[in-house]
Amino acid sequence: MLATGILNPHLLSLLARVRHTNALVIADRGFPSWTDLETIDLSLIDDVPTVLQVLAAVRKNFVAAEAFMATEFLRANPPATRRAFAAGLRGVKLTHEPHVDFKRRIPGAIGLIRTGDTVQYANLILVSG
Repeated sequence: MLATGILNPHLLSLLARVRHTNALVIADRGFPSWTDLETIDLSLIDDVPTVLQVLAAVRKNFVAAEAFMATEFLRANPPATRRAFAAGLRGVKLTHEPHVDFKRRIPGAIGLIRTGDTVQYANLILVSG
């Protein structure tokens, strides 16, 4: 039995299948469903868990080389929120792009983790290193 780290068996299985240069999506509560994309729904209530909480847990055993977020995130959120996400992605090359371009990347991902986050445009794509 696992005693520390990620305990969710579905999430552990998904993470174990992400290989070099594969993408993984961590999304907020309002992100659309993708029929052909494996989705692990961790949402419980508003902001439980958050994208940053899931990111912190995932990064302990996931080598992220690059990340993508929507440019709209920068305009929609206050400086403190932008700083928190930058800190969560410290050491990872981060690219902001229009939300429509961001969503075009989703079908190429290995899977999607849905959170209860209410931060606008809090979605991110992690590319493994």
